[in-house]
Amino acid sequence: MLLKDKVIIITGASKGLGVAMAKACAAAGAKVVLAARSAQLLQSVADAIRLGGGAAHAVVCDMTRLADLQNLAAETVRTFGRIDGLVNNAGVNFVKSFLETEERDWDRVMDVDLKGSFFLSQFCARQMVRQKPKGGSIVQIASVHTLASLPGAGPYDAAKHGMVGFSKAVAVELAKDNVRVNVLSPGLCNTEIWNDIIKAAPSKAECMAFWNSNIPAERLVEPEEIARACVFLLSDMSSCITGANLLADLGMTSQLISKEPYAAKPIEG
Repeated sequence: MLLKDKVIIITGASKGLGVAMAKACAAAGAKVVLAARSAQLLQSVADAIRLGGGAAHAVVCDMTRLADLQNLAAETVRTFGRIDGLVNNAGVNFVKSFLETEERDWDRVMDVDLKGSFFLSQFCARQMVRQKPKGGSIVQIASVHTLASLPGAGPYDAAKHGMVGFSKAVAVELAKDNVRVNVLSPGLCNTEIWNDIIKAAPSKAECMAFWNSNIPAERLVEPEEIARACVFLLSDMSSCITGANLLADLGMTSQLISKEPYAAKPIEG
């Protein structure tokens, strides 16, 4: 078991990728601490993990409140004695024209996606460097938006780029203390965000056709696939990897333009 007896905190653990990562970590032997704003949803996930024989503890936490983040780290230590891993998964999506974006939009995205992740990483890293044996692994869940962009994603892209930037700095600073910090950047995943995209499109068929033309594998990334990559980065199997940004996007960011809607002849010039 790759994470046997490791204590792992997962934010945004009440739905989507967070649930998949929590279950994967527990299945790999970790004691998981689940954090999100909904006590009811968190408890449901924790109960499911316990029913499967895993160890789980739920902590209600708002990523915009530093007191909540401090309590999350402290409650984890009180419950399980140490912190071996953190997955900063909580975040808000955002699509709005640059010319129409307001200060409150910027602040909301930054507070959750960047500021919250920065300070929770700090609170957990402080415990990681003072515990015996010291060390740990921090995984920031970012996005393919750290490599390329779409219209209307200004604050979101700024936050995710900022996550990569501070993570590289922290990775360099804490490497000597056996604390690793990496970024995991998913492509388009089969989660609630995908459902929002479908609802906003003129039809599901047109939406699927468009995105399939922009994803070389012609399918969505499943949450369980991201969860397995996350387990790898949390485990000792990735002991030499720190300061990296791992793209888990089925080739999306490697494709120059969307595929031609016709069969082209070979070009051998």
